Amino acid sequence: MPEIHDAVTVIATKRDGHALTDGQIDWVIDAFTHGSVHAEQMSALAMAILLRGMNRREIARWTAAMMNSGERMDFTHLRRDGKKLKTVDKHSTGGVGDKITLPLAPLVASFGVAVPQLSGRGLGHTGGTLDKLEAIAGWRADLTNDEIVAQLESVGAVICAAGATLAPADKKLYALRDVTGTVESIPLIASSIMSKKIAEGTGALVLDVKVGSGAFMKSEADARELAEIMVELGNQAGVHTSALLTSMSEPLGLTAGNALEVAESVDVLAGGGPPDVVELTVALAAAMLDAAGITGVDPADNLSNGKAMDVWDAMIRAQGGDPRAPLPVAAESEVIRAQTAGVVETIDAMAVGVAAWRLGAGRERQGEAVQAEAGVKLHVSAGDRVAVGDPLFTMYTGTPQRFAAGSAALAGAAVIGSTAPQARSRVIDRVTVNT
Repeated sequence: MPEIHDAVTVIATKRDGHALTDGQIDWVIDAFTHGSVHAEQMSALAMAILLRGMNRREIARWTAAMMNSGERMDFTHLRRDGKKLKTVDKHSTGGVGDKITLPLAPLVASFGVAVPQLSGRGLGHTGGTLDKLEAIAGWRADLTNDEIVAQLESVGAVICAAGATLAPADKKLYALRDVTGTVESIPLIASSIMSKKIAEGTGALVLDVKVGSGAFMKSEADARELAEIMVELGNQAGVHTSALLTSMSEPLGLTAGNALEVAESVDVLAGGGPPDVVELTVALAAAMLDAAGITGVDPADNLSNGKAMDVWDAMIRAQGGDPRAPLPVAAESEVIRAQTAGVVETIDAMAVGVAAWRLGAGRERQGEAVQAEAGVKLHVSAGDRVAVGDPLFTMYTGTPQRFAAGSAALAGAAVIGSTAPQARSRVIDRVTVNT
């Protein structure tokens, strides 16, 4: 006799700290996907999972159920000039100013590797890759599977939305997590990312797992746990998977906001840009190329010689955008200045992310539009010396009534003292299947 399940029992099972059975997981994901488990019920279950956790078996089954809720893509037949194209993707767990996907995908593709980068929108205080790219005039996120394949074969890189038929359960749950305070759950983060990435069909995957005040994982221990779970899930599914643990205690680069981050990404592709953005872009590119079997190259070379920029231009044009069109500029801006002199000891990434969000760069409700032009520009980095009155941040928005909330978020965000911090790499460690 088949098992009989209901949403309240499944919620109560996890609420009381018990492990869900395989049957319960399969049922609740299928029922949620098809609408017989309602949003408020799935929200309650997500909160129970955040508070009670999941064991490795539950996480693997939850991931498989979400992956099996839709189709799986297959890139094994990609060809260029008669040769098979290897595929490798990257995923970041999200951070403030994390625009790395934008220069990274064309950079890796410039070495002859196909990069199918299926991306998402903003979650909480972290910006979404698709939100950033939609600041480019004409650019479109939604492509058919045939368009994705054609662009990978012709251009080598595509950054687009996951189709409605790819892990649709995750698409519904992803939107709920953003507005119910359940983003930070390690099981839900791991299963969300890996269900999409495994279903996507990439041959190799490099994960950028953020740790620090501006990340969902505040401690290195939590970030490492998340990385190890995802690396295990990927390799068990036949996707060559590794991860970098990277620091997100301070904003990445000097911008947080959609159009602002696109402009900074183009600077990196032109051979410039903030050193930390360049460092992380090159480190992730090296890991991706290694996963694709390409060694003995320096990814930084294709930033300086223009090859990565050529792929960027082709990628944006292929998706209807104009890479040379002016980016949106905010009608209103306001500068926050230093009240004391000294050296910038730290800049709180979370504060900057919340400010950008409050200024209009992020969303408070599911499906809400974002302001392409809104955000925060940093005029200083940790270690810089400042005098009284020097600019620390400039806030941008199309709705000036948001400045008060942005200013409140940035109050004390830059800690000015007398001790210069020690220079550190953004890359903390690498996690592989043998870790």
